[in-house]
Parts: sequence; structure tokens; C-alpha cells
Amino acid sequence: MVNPYAGEVEITLDGVPHVAKLTLGALAELEAGLGDASLMDLVERFEGGRFSGRDVLALVVAGLRGGGWRGQAGDLVAVEIGGGPVAAAKAAAELLARAFSLGETK
Repeated sequence: MVNPYAGEVEITLDGVPHVAKLTLGALAELEAGLGDASLMDLVERFEGGRFSGRDVLALVVAGLRGGGWRGQAGDLVAVEIGGGPVAAAKAAAELLARAFSLGETK
């Protein structure tokens, strides 16, 4: 069970629930993977509904790794994400929102 007050989001991979969380290390890894874009650029894309599949994947991977998962982005190619792409996008948005909130949930 996840703790939304700790910034956690549940993501199900092949029927197995995982805790995802954007820790400081996960955020640094995410930012390194964004290239020229900043975390604020990413937040603005999500707020404006202009995010890409690459954005969703980067956030999901960073969140899973922050939750202790040891995989890489390539490991998700053949994995069934519970709820499909829509649930993955929702989880990505929740990860961002919870990472930058003051303990409030949506």
C-alpha cells in the first residue's frame, strides 16, 4: 500500500504492484535524462497537457527507481502496465504533483 503523503504512487507491472516515488536521487536522474529541458519544463508540459510518451516513460522509470525498482526504461517495453498508457500517464502526473506538494493529496 502506498502512502500519498510521502509522495508515493502505485504502479502495477505485470500484475505486481510497485511503489513509485520521486526521491531526490530519482529527480536528479530524471533531470539528467531530460537533456536541455528542466524539471519545470516537464511540469509545464504536464500542466498544459502537452506531455509526450517519452515524458511519461521517464517519469514512470524515475518513480519506480525511487521506490526501489532496479530496472531500466528498456525493461518496460515488454511489461504490461496496469491500466495501460492512460494509467501510466496518470501515475506520472501524480508523481510530479506529489513530489512538489507540501503533503497534500489530490
